[in-house]
Amino acid sequence: MRLGSGTFAAGCVVIEVLGVALFLRGFFPAPVFSGTERQAESPAPEPSAGASSNWTELPPPLFSKVVIMLIDALRDDFVFGSKGVKFMPYTTYLVEKGSSLSFVAEAKPPTVTMPRIKALLTGSLPGFIDVVRNLNSPTLLEDNVITRAKAAGKRIIFYGDETWVKLFPKHFVEYDGTTSFFVSDYTEVDNNVTRHLDTVLKRQDWDVLILHYLGLDHIGHISGPSSPLIGPKLSEMDSILMKIHTSLLSEERGALLPSLVALCGDHGMSEAGGHGASSTEEVNTALVLISSAFERKPGDVRRPTHVQQTDLAATLSVGLGLPIPKSNTGSLMFRVVEGRPVREQLRFLHLNAVQLSKLLQENVPSYKKEPGFEQFKVSERLHRNWVRLYLEGSNSEALVNLGAKVRRQYLDALSMLRLSLTRRAAQYDVYSMAAGTVLVLEALALLLLGVPQALSSRAELDVPLLSPVSSLLFGLLLLALAALHVVVCTAADSSCYLCGLPWLAAGGVMALTAALLCAGMSALTRIFAGGQCLTQTPPQSTSRWSELDLLSFLGTVGHVLSLGASSFIEEEHQTWYFLVNTLCLALCHQIYRHCLLGDDCAPQRCPHTGEEFDGVAVALQGKRAGPEGWELSHAPKDPSSLEALRGPERWMVLASPWLVLACCRLLRSLNQTGVQWAHRPDLGHWLTSSDHKAELSVLAALSLTMIFVLVQKRCSLTSKVAMAFGLLGIYCYRAAIGNVLFPWQQDNKDISKGITEARFVYVFVLGILFTGTKDLLKSQIIAADFTARTVGLWEIHSGLVLLAALLLRPHNLPVLVLSLAVQTVMTQFIWRPLRHGAAAVTVMHYWFGQAFFYFQGNSNSIATVDVSAGFVGLDAYMEIPAMFLTAFATYSGPVLWASHLVNFLTSEASSGSALRRACFCYALVCSVPVSVYIVMVTSLRYHLFIWSVFSPKLLYEGMHLLVTAAVCIFFTAMDQTNTKS
Repeated sequence: MRLGSGTFAAGCVVIEVLGVALFLRGFFPAPVFSGTERQAESPAPEPSAGASSNWTELPPPLFSKVVIMLIDALRDDFVFGSKGVKFMPYTTYLVEKGSSLSFVAEAKPPTVTMPRIKALLTGSLPGFIDVVRNLNSPTLLEDNVITRAKAAGKRIIFYGDETWVKLFPKHFVEYDGTTSFFVSDYTEVDNNVTRHLDTVLKRQDWDVLILHYLGLDHIGHISGPSSPLIGPKLSEMDSILMKIHTSLLSEERGALLPSLVALCGDHGMSEAGGHGASSTEEVNTALVLISSAFERKPGDVRRPTHVQQTDLAATLSVGLGLPIPKSNTGSLMFRVVEGRPVREQLRFLHLNAVQLSKLLQENVPSYKKEPGFEQFKVSERLHRNWVRLYLEGSNSEALVNLGAKVRRQYLDALSMLRLSLTRRAAQYDVYSMAAGTVLVLEALALLLLGVPQALSSRAELDVPLLSPVSSLLFGLLLLALAALHVVVCTAADSSCYLCGLPWLAAGGVMALTAALLCAGMSALTRIFAGGQCLTQTPPQSTSRWSELDLLSFLGTVGHVLSLGASSFIEEEHQTWYFLVNTLCLALCHQIYRHCLLGDDCAPQRCPHTGEEFDGVAVALQGKRAGPEGWELSHAPKDPSSLEALRGPERWMVLASPWLVLACCRLLRSLNQTGVQWAHRPDLGHWLTSSDHKAELSVLAALSLTMIFVLVQKRCSLTSKVAMAFGLLGIYCYRAAIGNVLFPWQQDNKDISKGITEARFVYVFVLGILFTGTKDLLKSQIIAADFTARTVGLWEIHSGLVLLAALLLRPHNLPVLVLSLAVQTVMTQFIWRPLRHGAAAVTVMHYWFGQAFFYFQGNSNSIATVDVSAGFVGLDAYMEIPAMFLTAFATYSGPVLWASHLVNFLTSEASSGSALRRACFCYALVCSVPVSVYIVMVTSLRYHLFIWSVFSPKLLYEGMHLLVTAAVCIFFTAMDQTNTKS
C-alpha cells in the first residue's frame, strides 16, 4: 500500500503517543506503601522487661476539638515574613508571644493541591502522576486520619475545596464544596466557606472542623505573590483565624481538654504565582499549631522549626487519640507532646516507630540491615529498661537520664526510618515502562528507515500492511511476547498495569509491538539486500550537505544529548536561544556570501528533499499575486532570487537576520525563566506591577493593533472585521478583570470576571475559523481555486492567533507580535529569496516554535503553566474546555509556528508534495528527543533530581508529543486538500 510520507509520519507519531502513555503509566504508578488491609487491630504494647502488665491501649486524645484551617498556597513568608507582620497581626502575635508552635513545613514535589492533601492526611508521599489526577481527584483508599476519625465516631464538618469531597465522599456529617479550578474567582470562593462559621462555632455537635480557603492561591495564579490583592486577602484570613480561636477559647473554660487550631498551607507560591515544582517558595509552607496546651513561659522565644509536611498526619492522629495511618512516612512533631509526662512521650514515640518499622518490613526485603530498623531495636530495648525502672517506682536521676536517652534514640530512629522509606518511595512498573519504550523506539526506527523515500520528490512510501502480520516471524514474536507476558504477570511481586488489562487489550499491545518489529526487520533486510527500503531507493545525489543542513543535524543531536543533564533541563531555554541565534548567524553568512562575495548560490537539487526550485523566484517587486500578497510567481529561470532584488528590498534581505536577532534579544528580557535566574526582575514583572498599569495598558493596545496589521492583509473582508472586533474585545476583557485601563479610567474599581467580554471574543474566533474552513471546502469543490485554499488556511491561522491573544497575559502580547513579525520577515526576506527546501524550512519553524515556547515564560517546571488561561470566559469549571485552553495557551508558540509552516508551504503554487515532507520532518525532529529522553529517564530513575527535574520534563515531553500528533494530523488533512485541489 502506498502512503504519503505525511500520513506515514502521522501514524508513527500516534503510535509513539500510545507508547509514551504506557511508559508514563509505568513510570508514575499509583504509590502503594502498606499492603495490609485497614482494619481494627490492637496497638503495639508498651515495651516491658518484666512479667507485669504493660500499657496495651492507645493513649487518650490530647485535644477535644480540632480545627484545620488550610489556606491554599500559604507559603512561609506570608506568615513569618514582612507580609505576615503587616497584614496578619493576630497571627503574628500568636507566633511570637501566644500559645502556639510554629513550623515551616516542607512539601515534596509535586506541589499541587490533591497530592498535598493526601500527604497531610495519610503521611505518605503521593506519586508525581497525581499532578494529572489533581484535575479529577479519585476517592482516597489509603489509610488516613479522616477515615480513622470517622471510624472512631468523630463528627467531621468540612467547607471549602471540593477536592476533599471527592477524596472523602462519605466521611463528613456536613459539607459544602467549592470549585477549586475556577481561578478567576478569589472572593466568593472564600465567602462560601466563611458564611458557615458563625453557626458552626456556636454548635457543640462536631469534633473536627476543616476549612479550605482557595482565594489566596487564585490571586497568585492571576497576578502573582506581589499583587496588591495579596495583602487584603491575608488580612481576611487573619480575622477569620481570630474569630475561630477566640470562639474556641471561650468554650474551653468548662472543657476537660483544650482545643487545637492548625493553620497550614498545602503548598507555596512561586514568584510567577504558580506552583507544582520544587523551588523554595513552592515547597516551604507555614504551619502554626495554636492551643492553650502550648502556653509559654515568660522569655520563651519559639522560632519556626523545619518539619516535613507528612509529619502532620502522625501528629493529628496522636492529638485525636487515633492509630497512626499505616502508610505514614512522617514522624511525630515532638514539640506537641513535649509538655506531657515522660511515659506518655515515650509511648507516643514508640507507636510511631513501630508503625514506620512495619512499613519498612513490607517494602524492604532486607529491612533488618537498615540503620533505622537497628536504631529502633536499640531504642525499644532501652525503652524496656526504662519501663522496668519506672514500674519499680524508681525516682532516681538514672531514670531521668535514661528517659532522655530513650527519647533521643527514638527521635534518631524515626529520622532514619523516614529517610529509608523516602528513598524507596518510587515503585516503578518496569514492565509497562519497557513495553512503552519498545513501541516508541520501533516507531522512531521506522521513521529513520523511511527518510530517503519520505523526503524524495514523490514523498511516498510503499508500506506493506499485510505481509508483516501474515509472516511466520510475526507469529513467533507474538507467541514469545505472550509467554513473556504470562511469566511477568505470574511472577511479579508488585502489580503491573499491563497485567491488569484485559487479554484483548494486552494482546493488542503485543501484536502491535510484533508487527512494528517485523516491519522494521523487513526494511533492514531490503536495505542490506541492496534493493529497497519501503519503496525503490532514489538515485543518490552528489550534492554535499549545506551549512544549514549540518547546523540542523548538529543542533538536534546536541539538544538531545543535553537532556541527560539536570542543569541543561532546568535551563533548556538557553539551548533553544543559542540554536536560534546560531541559525540567524548562519543565515546571515549565507546571504552575505552570495550578495557581497558573489558566490554561486544557484538553485540545486537538495539531497534531503529532492526538490528543484529552478523555475521559481519571488515576486517581491511589482504587483503581488492574490490577496495573500506573498505568492510565488514563475520568473525567468536564469537569474537567482537574490540577484533579482534591487534597492531597499536587497538591503532588507541583508538586514533581516539582524532584525530577527534583535527581536529574540528583546524577548529574552521580557520573561526570566528556568531555575537559576528565574528570581531576577524582568520586563514582565515590571509591567505587571500595580505601579505600571498605565504602561502595560499602552503596550497591550499597541500590541493588539500590530497583531491586526500583521494578520489582516491576507484575510477576507469578513475576517478582517471579525479580527478587529475580536482584538477590541480582548482589550475590553483585560480591562474588565483589572489587568489594563481604558484612557478614561483612573483605577480598576469595577473589576469583574470578564465572562461576557471573553465570550464575545470566542464568537469571533469561531467565526474566523468557520470562514477559513468554508474556504477550504470550497477549494476542494472548485479544483482550480488556489486563492480560496490559501486564504482559508490563513484565516484558520488568524483565528488561532486571535485565540492566543485572548489567552496570553497582557505582558506577553509582545511575544505574539514579535512572533508574527519574525514570521513575516523570514518569509519575505529569507526563505523565499534563498529558496530553502521544505526540510530546512520545517526545521527552522520547529526551532523558532520551541524558542517562542520559552519566550512566553514557560519552562520545564510545572509551576510556569498558566492555569488561569483555562478559565477565560468560563463561569464554572468544565474539564475538557479548561484542559484544551490551558494546553493551547501553553503551547501556543509551537502551534502557531506549525500553522504558519502549513500556510507558507501551501502558498507556493509549485510546492507539490512539500507538505508531506514537512510533516515527516516535523514528526522526526520531535520524535528523536522524546525517544532518547525516555531511555535516559529509565536509566536515571534513581537520580537525586528524578522527581524535581526529570519527571516534570517527562510530562512536558509527553504533552509536546501529543501536540505534535495533532499538528501532523492537521498537516495530513491539508495535504489531502492540496492534492485534491
